[in-house]
Amino acid sequence: MSSSIVLCEKEGNNCIITINRDEKRNAINQDIYYGIRDAVLGVFTDPGVRAIIVRGAGKGFSAGIDFSFLAGMGIVGGTQPFVRMKIREGQEIVNLIEDVEKPVIFALHGYCFGAALELVLSGDFRVAQEGTKIGIQETALGFIPDMGGIARLTALVGPSFAKELIMTAGNIDARRAMEIGLVNRVVEDATEGALALAHEIGKNGPLAVGLVKKLVRCGRHLDTRTFLELESIGQTLVCNTEDANEGIMAKIEKRQAKFEGK
Repeated sequence: MSSSIVLCEKEGNNCIITINRDEKRNAINQDIYYGIRDAVLGVFTDPGVRAIIVRGAGKGFSAGIDFSFLAGMGIVGGTQPFVRMKIREGQEIVNLIEDVEKPVIFALHGYCFGAALELVLSGDFRVAQEGTKIGIQETALGFIPDMGGIARLTALVGPSFAKELIMTAGNIDARRAMEIGLVNRVVEDATEGALALAHEIGKNGPLAVGLVKKLVRCGRHLDTRTFLELESIGQTLVCNTEDANEGIMAKIEKRQAKFEGK
């Protein structure tokens, strides 16, 4: 894998991952999937990283799948077990982003289409630069989304909007995406907007933030009473931590808490 295709740097308490293939409109291929996977694994348990920001270099976040890569995978015309195996490999990489117990913020600008949007849906937050075009176009090619584009999009915006986006294969702008709940914030600069959100979150207890992410993912389909039990169990995990004690003492002493993730 070329290390220059996916860049990873630390800025304060943030890990910034950059898809760096502007000459191909950041089209997603195997190197990008594996590069993002390796970057996330590299900070998965790093207490010094409070948030992960993923962005694209150049004119846009990503135009979607690299069709040369797709053609070379052997999916078109492949046997059903082979196709499912290859899809599962990709799904596991995208699932990793959902599983990391740190907030993942996708900073979108220019365009975010197809497989790129499926990748983005695995994050916790989406911050889009004004004018960004967003779409999921697999049905225009005779395919369906298979990296969470149906499951996660439906969970995020509801079945009606999900079906409209997928079945029309059309594009919406950042403002419309925010209206339907696909984007959290529309900003002047995607990276600066993502950093600002990371800063807001980073002031809070990282153990609590990570646990909230896990509880929302695991409990969103449960009935209220079962979900409340998960909240109770989760609270017992954090209430005796050093972070919880620091949070209380900071309030009593009227100062900013200094959480260390312990």
